[in-house]
Amino acid sequence: MSPEDASAELLEMAQLAPVIPVIVIHDLAHAKPLARALVAGGLPMLEVTLRSPAALPAIAEMAQVPGAIAGAGTVLAPSQLEQVAQAGGRFAVSPGSTPKLLDNAACQDLPLLPGAATASEAMALLERGYCLQKFFPAEASGGAQALGSFAAPLPQIQFCPTGGVSLDNAPAYLRLSNVTCVGGSWVAPKDLMAAGEWDQIAELAAKTVALLAPQRTA
Repeated sequence: MSPEDASAELLEMAQLAPVIPVIVIHDLAHAKPLARALVAGGLPMLEVTLRSPAALPAIAEMAQVPGAIAGAGTVLAPSQLEQVAQAGGRFAVSPGSTPKLLDNAACQDLPLLPGAATASEAMALLERGYCLQKFFPAEASGGAQALGSFAAPLPQIQFCPTGGVSLDNAPAYLRLSNVTCVGGSWVAPKDLMAAGEWDQIAELAAKTVALLAPQRTA
């Protein structure tokens, strides 16, 4: 898939909700009920980080939930792109980018959201055709103030900031003209997942959407 097509497809997904839940799954039994809860709360795009052995099987389980758009985060290697696609993932997210990863992504049907933290990195990805990028690590890289300064010289790029983003600081990002959505882990708390409190997670997702959707400017 060309970077232009990947960005267009991901942008369509990202516009569905103000937040992409960033999820770590250790217990495969949590995958489907968590997906159902987040979708019910208005958050359909689900980023399962490849940080546990259960991640790929969890993506396969979540992909079967109606309305869920399951994908993978922390994608670092070309082989992982193939694994995510085979698991039924609809997208992949990387904290950065390498020539090998980008070259392989162009040969896959799986859209990639590559990461950038500096203007030079963002420009390099733009040269390849990526008009939607992950800004990571967002808070450590200067937060909303830094990302907002990218808007004037790089108006062609939309971002999904992730890394230190919370319900408290998300509005500052979403009010930026170059931000489509944010990525955050607060909508899938570990304690609620461990307790099986899926209704509470659905309520938390719904409250998050209600609070943040009006903040979006892009």
